[in-house]
Amino acid sequence: MMSTMGRGGARMAVAALALRNFSSATSGGAGAVARQAASAGIASGGVQAPIAVGVWVRGMATATSGDRTFATMTLAEQEQQEEKKQPGGMNGDGNEDKEIVSYWDIPTRKIRKEDGTEWKWNSFMPWETYKADTSIDLKKHHKPSTMIDKIAYWTVKSLRWPTDLFFQQRRYGCRAMMLETVAAVPGMVGGMLLHCKSLRRFEHSGGWIRTLLEEAENERMHLMTFMEVAQPKWYERALVITVQGIFFNAYFLGYVISPKFAHRMVGYLEEEAIHSYTEFLKELDKGNIENVPAPAIAIDYWRLPADATLKDVVEVVRADEAHHRDVNHLASDIHYQGHELRDTPAPLGYH
Repeated sequence: MMSTMGRGGARMAVAALALRNFSSATSGGAGAVARQAASAGIASGGVQAPIAVGVWVRGMATATSGDRTFATMTLAEQEQQEEKKQPGGMNGDGNEDKEIVSYWDIPTRKIRKEDGTEWKWNSFMPWETYKADTSIDLKKHHKPSTMIDKIAYWTVKSLRWPTDLFFQQRRYGCRAMMLETVAAVPGMVGGMLLHCKSLRRFEHSGGWIRTLLEEAENERMHLMTFMEVAQPKWYERALVITVQGIFFNAYFLGYVISPKFAHRMVGYLEEEAIHSYTEFLKELDKGNIENVPAPAIAIDYWRLPADATLKDVVEVVRADEAHHRDVNHLASDIHYQGHELRDTPAPLGYH
């Protein structure tokens, strides 16, 4: 009798294991058949029935879905299969636009402009756009008085000479691109260092982290705009890699040693940018550079009219540089007066 009970218990365990392993991988009909057959096997006392049914159900699952069923695929395989079903397209940033199926289930939504049309940019949102203040004084200049000011001033002047030599053919479109690849570095470096300082000291930044990062992003948008106007040559791309690598590390070191020097140098750098864009506008007025329609990204970012031209773009970019000039000279003045940046509210949204 003990032997009979042992065999019965073994048969029940095998049946339960077979149902758990095989019936869940199939649809409802096959699972029901498996459960009925397994129950019959247990009632009859036969040990082979559940094993045979388990193999049969597994075979049905394989025959129904091919080599592997969707339920038994890995997450990556499921995502690849779903992505193949999505229709392709192009978004406003020039990349293929497809709906992404993700395990994380982060909702995506369609953004629309004020006129109801669909927003086509992924790199910036409608609430990040603005109308540039082109009435700003472009002739303001900080006269260097201290030794640090003079070093910062002549450092920038020395950097202008090789730039003029390289772009001696008045290729202002490519010159603007090269300028922006450098101008977008200081805000990122300064914001990063202030961010780390805030973490180390457990203190607020007064909004200066965001201000400097906004400056870096604004300069990067200048670059994205001028890329639509002029495409850099291979040697110009190589030069960007070299100059950016040197300038990033040099500015990082300079900011660590003396923030007042670093911000003053950027202030003078922005003054030179204003001069360069003024010369750009002169060439446009003379007809030496074609005044082509403004890129779509510029129209949306600066809220320009639909019929805006390259001249309108250069004017708003020059206004941006004037605002960056003011912010960095202000930051240097704060340090000169013995204060920390966090002691003075940052000029957030100063465009």
